[in-house]
Amino acid sequence: MRGLWQHFFLSLRLNARNRQALAYGYLMPVFFLFAFASVFAADTPPLRGQMGQLLVITILGGACFGLPTTLVSERERGVWRRYRLLPIPVSRLVVSALLARLVIVVSAAALQIVLARLVYGTPWPEHGWLLAAGVLASMIAFLGLGLLVAALANDVPSVQGLGQALFLPMILIGGVGVPLAALPVWAQRVAGFMPGRYAVEWLQAAWTPEFSAKQMMFDGVALVAIGVAAGIAGIKLFRWEPASRRPRGATKWALGSLAVWLAVGALAWQAGRLRAVLPEAAAWETIAREQIERITYEDLPGDNEVVTRLAPPLAGSLDDPRAVAFAKGLQTWKPGRLANAGQSIRNLVALAAIADLCQDRCEAEMARLVFDRVRTHFEHEDLTRGLAWVILAPDEGTVVRQAPELGLSRHPPERAIRQRSILYAQKFLGRIENKIDEAMPALGRTDRP
Repeated sequence: MRGLWQHFFLSLRLNARNRQALAYGYLMPVFFLFAFASVFAADTPPLRGQMGQLLVITILGGACFGLPTTLVSERERGVWRRYRLLPIPVSRLVVSALLARLVIVVSAAALQIVLARLVYGTPWPEHGWLLAAGVLASMIAFLGLGLLVAALANDVPSVQGLGQALFLPMILIGGVGVPLAALPVWAQRVAGFMPGRYAVEWLQAAWTPEFSAKQMMFDGVALVAIGVAAGIAGIKLFRWEPASRRPRGATKWALGSLAVWLAVGALAWQAGRLRAVLPEAAAWETIAREQIERITYEDLPGDNEVVTRLAPPLAGSLDDPRAVAFAKGLQTWKPGRLANAGQSIRNLVALAAIADLCQDRCEAEMARLVFDRVRTHFEHEDLTRGLAWVILAPDEGTVVRQAPELGLSRHPPERAIRQRSILYAQKFLGRIENKIDEAMPALGRTDRP
């Protein structure tokens, strides 16, 4: 055990001195964090639904690239040939190498979680124990695969090739890089034969208030079975020297490890776990017509009052150059043209709220321009649900705090923008639903039935 721990700490020190290892071990996970955030920025809360994918990418990269690259490069330099002379069983040295890689990958995953919380406000996991167990099961699976890759690879370039053969399929069609719901049905079925899908399911459950214990048990057994089978094959095929050939039966051991993948997928298929995963509807899309009908418009401030000013319909051209520039920029403003229509509507309504809170001289005209934009740019059903979402769920989604490209450089508090957006959304929705009469806007309500 003393030799095991000495080798463990030696592995950690050598990793800390290797710039390339630090870049792959810590900079790449941070890069993937920012990349995912740029794609899923409109989700509420940000990145909560993608943390399982992010962590699996980190574990997969550290185990299937970092571990075998280290072992093979050390073997090429004759390090393991010297280790063979030590009075320590090979199993102790391999275990210490695996433990060192476990510490490296877990610290990188912890860095991702903390940065996601600090930078994007991603919530902490709901179940810390489930996250810890999921990380351990995933590490068993992928470290076993990494050990097998190290045993099969003749040199470091071969590690890259074999690692990519594992990494890319799981990233592209294995439910790791691309969400299962975004994949075609055939790809979702194929993903059931890969460990990445089960790792993502388990780790993502840590951010879910409720989870299925039965599903977690299947995921855990699948991951451990795949990792143990690959790890046994990797130890059986382990080579001490770079010039040594692969042991006899290498192909059989590799195929045996692959057979466990097939067995796991077959069991999942038989148990009905490979049914197609449908994309989850956005929060605003689930708002029912009955909820929209229950929204009231009494006691709204008048359009000419100090709060939530709204200019009458613009019959002609704008006079103020500031309003003209705002109208022109609004047509191409990216936060108002997202694929998520509900979030786009929330962003546009926030512009009117920002102008009102900052007491812009064109606040009334800007609010009217925003209303004209949402009324003409979105389908009626999407628009009514999006505005109702702003009213009924003011704390959901993200909210813009400034738009310097539109002349709104000041940034009021987020809470104030959300509260003011409710009033503007009510004014807009009331007009869309014919509950507020444009001829009598100062009443703040309608006399229509």
